[in-house]
Amino acid sequence: MAALELYTDAALCVDLPAQRLRRGDVVRVVERHSGPDGSEGFSIEVFSATGDTLAVTAVPASALEPLRADEVLCVRQVG
Repeated sequence: MAALELYTDAALCVDLPAQRLRRGDVVRVVERHSGPDGSEGFSIEVFSATGDTLAVTAVPASALEPLRADEVLCVRQVG
């Protein structure tokens, strides 16, 4: 997996039901974390289509993947 840079967008690789987020949702990487066991994680912020913050949470690095040039962004209702 390519390194994720702070303040860039990434895609979720997993569902996060507690935050009403799904695999494929686009998130902004806002902070890098190192766990006591050396594992890497990130704080992410999720925005609505109009720019309002919907969620801020922490995820392990394995829950994110870089966006690719062959992908198309889409919208869905949060429900």
